[in-house]
Amino acid sequence: MQMNDVKERRQRAIADLIRSGAPSSQDELVERLSKQGFMVTQATISRDLEQIGAVKVRRDGQLSYALPDEGREGTWRLGMLMREFVRSIDTAANLVVIKTPPGSAHLIGVALDQAQLSEIVGTICGDDTLFVACPSAEVASELATKFRSESGQLQ
Repeated sequence: MQMNDVKERRQRAIADLIRSGAPSSQDELVERLSKQGFMVTQATISRDLEQIGAVKVRRDGQLSYALPDEGREGTWRLGMLMREFVRSIDTAANLVVIKTPPGSAHLIGVALDQAQLSEIVGTICGDDTLFVACPSAEVASELATKFRSESGQLQ
């Protein structure tokens, strides 16, 4: 069996586990996958989760993983993520700079990338900061205003 086949099977298994039981940690995923015969490390799980677009969301007060295709019931909406995780939104030339709690910038970044908004040229995520590149400073300013509205921030 080729390496890509194993990776694809493992990522399908991860997606199935997320859909069926909403695991709350990478360690829990490692444990569940090992029961299915996949010997993986937390680092591999981390890469797999990023590649399949999984993010942590709050459900009934608990953090758990969700997938973008879970729709409204999976609380995947960009507005919800913006309200939950965005601390500040600023502009710098043609960039919208979004600050989040540590470890949360990628949540917003994945949602923005998948939203495929025409105003966004690309995104770069750090640990707690997300840069959203726009074609112009004017577009960045308009997008920042839209994001502030979605996140419930008044600036």
